[in-house]
Amino acid sequence: MKRKIICGAFLSVVMATTTFAQLDLQPAAIVRLTRSEPISVKQFRTEVEQTVRSSFYQQYGRQPTDAEVLTACRSLSASDRRQVLDMMINERLALQAAARDGIAITDNQLNQQVQQLRAQMAQQLSRQPTDTEFSEAIKTETGLELTAFREQLRKQMVTQQYLISKKQTLISSIKTPTNAEISNIYNLNKTQFVRPETVRFSMIQVPYGSDRTVARRLAERLVADIGSNPSRFDEAVQKSQAPNSGYQAGDAGYLPRNSQAQQLVGADFINTAFSLKQGEVSKLIEGNAGYQIIKVTETYEMKTLDLDDIAQLGSSITVRQYIGNTLLQEEQQRVLTQASNELVAELRAGTPPPYQVMEANINITW
Repeated sequence: MKRKIICGAFLSVVMATTTFAQLDLQPAAIVRLTRSEPISVKQFRTEVEQTVRSSFYQQYGRQPTDAEVLTACRSLSASDRRQVLDMMINERLALQAAARDGIAITDNQLNQQVQQLRAQMAQQLSRQPTDTEFSEAIKTETGLELTAFREQLRKQMVTQQYLISKKQTLISSIKTPTNAEISNIYNLNKTQFVRPETVRFSMIQVPYGSDRTVARRLAERLVADIGSNPSRFDEAVQKSQAPNSGYQAGDAGYLPRNSQAQQLVGADFINTAFSLKQGEVSKLIEGNAGYQIIKVTETYEMKTLDLDDIAQLGSSITVRQYIGNTLLQEEQQRVLTQASNELVAELRAGTPPPYQVMEANINITW
């Protein structure tokens, strides 16, 4: 009897697995603008999961675990899943139309786009990333291996090129915002363009490491050597470059006096930094990651920014340019959304429509 029960349970698992696999092979939709192209349930399921992973990364800054993906997929509404399928249908309609009209992306164009992404990463790292680092960064942000990412990027570039070719007149209607438009936005939102009291500082930090007592002795020795002498501080910064110095030092950028900055560096750090005048050296600070000594190099009072003031310290973008760029991006997005919606409507038009959704196959479970 026990053997029969075990065999029966085993057969139930096998049958369920087989049924699940067979469903994955069924079409969720068929696109047939120029040729018949099925979208399988498995492809649909994979795209839903990838959409969940991308959304999770944008929200939390990390890739979700498989368990988190499973939970998120189960919580998606039918309309959310249908939206994913509609995007897949729209992409295939556009790709078929682009192929029909002779629009393609060469390997050289694709490589140039990938190189631009590598250049952006190099700027963040202040050096060229290795192939492994670049591949891992792509996987972390998109959930895709580099080969799959390149293929997805090619499809995006093809559809963008097709959109531009079909909606050139509408896209060309985008205009740079006028000074009057920029001034109007500035006057309506002037209270938002306020720079808080800010300091720029150089910092010496002795990491706590595995032995906090050793770190403390090094930090106290640095404090004794430097005292309140700014020149001695600068000498210590230079010595940090020596091998096995035991500490890091250099320009630490700008620190605004607000609650967000205080949460990041701590109340003692904020109070110390804003008690110093330009050129003064601080006491020893017990920070979040190590013992710190700072020297204030620039000070800025709180100010309501004018149109031609720098919008953010450390950049060269003025408030006028910032508002202008924001307005231009908003107009570009509005026009591109309109162009995309028009193109999708045109591609989906027809009797019968150039696609078919298999309603019985898209109510999948995880």
